[in-house]
Amino acid sequence: MPFMLDSPPPTPIEPANSDPNNIRRIAHHESDVLVVGAGILGSALAVTFARQGRSVILLERSLKEPDRIVGELLQPGGVEALKKLGLAQCLEQIDAIRVEGYEVIYYGTGVAIPYPDNAIENSNSRRPFEVGKEKAKNCRDNNQARPEGRSFHHGRFIQKLRETAMREPNVTIVESTVTGTVKNGWTGQVVGVECMTGGEPDAYFGQLTVMADGYASRFRKEYIPHTPVSRSKFWGLELIDADLPRPLHGHVVLGEGAPVLLYQIGTRETRALVDVPDGLHSTSTVKGGVKGHLRDVVLPSLPDSIKPSFANALEAGKLRSMPNSFLPPSTNRTPGIVILGDAMNMRHPLTGGGMTVAFNDVVLLRDLLSPEKVLDLGNTRLVRQQMKTFHWRRKHLTSVINILAQALYSLFAANDPQLKALQLGCFRYFQRGGQCVDGPVGLLAGIIRQPIVLFYHFFAVALLAIWLTVSQSPFWKRPLALLSSIGIFWKACLVIFPFIFSEIRS
Repeated sequence: MPFMLDSPPPTPIEPANSDPNNIRRIAHHESDVLVVGAGILGSALAVTFARQGRSVILLERSLKEPDRIVGELLQPGGVEALKKLGLAQCLEQIDAIRVEGYEVIYYGTGVAIPYPDNAIENSNSRRPFEVGKEKAKNCRDNNQARPEGRSFHHGRFIQKLRETAMREPNVTIVESTVTGTVKNGWTGQVVGVECMTGGEPDAYFGQLTVMADGYASRFRKEYIPHTPVSRSKFWGLELIDADLPRPLHGHVVLGEGAPVLLYQIGTRETRALVDVPDGLHSTSTVKGGVKGHLRDVVLPSLPDSIKPSFANALEAGKLRSMPNSFLPPSTNRTPGIVILGDAMNMRHPLTGGGMTVAFNDVVLLRDLLSPEKVLDLGNTRLVRQQMKTFHWRRKHLTSVINILAQALYSLFAANDPQLKALQLGCFRYFQRGGQCVDGPVGLLAGIIRQPIVLFYHFFAVALLAIWLTVSQSPFWKRPLALLSSIGIFWKACLVIFPFIFSEIRS
């Protein structure tokens, strides 16, 4: 793979590869597809287009191994998409850990929610409220593997994806900082980008420009009608030799404050992500800031087996944060350019659905923009038509993950009596087991792709919360409990319907 770093030499170098497309990329900076951002989506998309015979230039500001505290857990639906793309080997030799499900710990009491052993097989079942009990038995009888996710160090996984792209003869990777787009002055069509390569002004061109420059995209304002909304941050610690209550499972710890997420990312390392809402009094300077909040509020609420490693990591002081943002998806309107990944659509990372969405988007684009359907990517009318199809077809999965992430966070970060009642209802729902676990975790895993299933389980939780409120009230308080029930149901509607509408409107 041709690989370009820093600034070009003062005299042109004849490309070693005599392939015309290779010469076109290196000598003339022209390609079929110009991808900005060699992250999760950008790297996978570059490889996918290249394997279809497209000529691809992949630009990345820095090719050093990234060090982030999110993008470390890939759900089974994402693993499955990675296999479809022929990129499953990127999960090897990075000390990745199997993920078999979740453990939700509610005020010290835990409940296991393993991935259902037949969810992938039945994700498009005609009976959406059942995962399929007979087929589950068949899966066990035939020794079919239960779906698994993977958790890992984000940077190691990214480097594996980039290495795969580097090995593709149809891909040229350039370390360069993109500063703007280049447009046709008559039509407004984007034909390429301006950038700085090795401190020198530069430019690259493509029939189609894909912006996949992440959550902090500098081009979003110009091409996307929505603005990200962030009301909290994840503060991350890396725990060493943590003793998780249920190995090979992600852990969500619920208590008086916002949720804490724990999952293993290596043989010895465990990631702790603590959600800290904006403006929290316990994070004020007089209380010791965020570190004081983690020490005085979060640490006492953790399982005893986690406390020593959490305290040691906190003492080491290597705290980092990432904003938890929501950005509804939008359709592509500018000819010649497509915005994808976190630059176009984000949800709260509590459910770990971002990479699953990204890889499934690449699978869908592989089909919709294949040379058989779009021979010439310079045909902007046809590309925009296919991208409109992409926008609505991806909603089978992404609407589920987007709505679930936002709704579940609202319940898990409950800060009023109605949300607290819904939070308890959610936990008691999980404790019932069976379809009360298989359905929700199948949605979370990205392998049940039916929005109606999400709607069903969410309001089943709401009705259970109402029943608990009424049934646990003394007889003489029942009228008041019935009034509270109306408030609980109304709060459930306020939680989920705005996100449903955001998916419909977009």
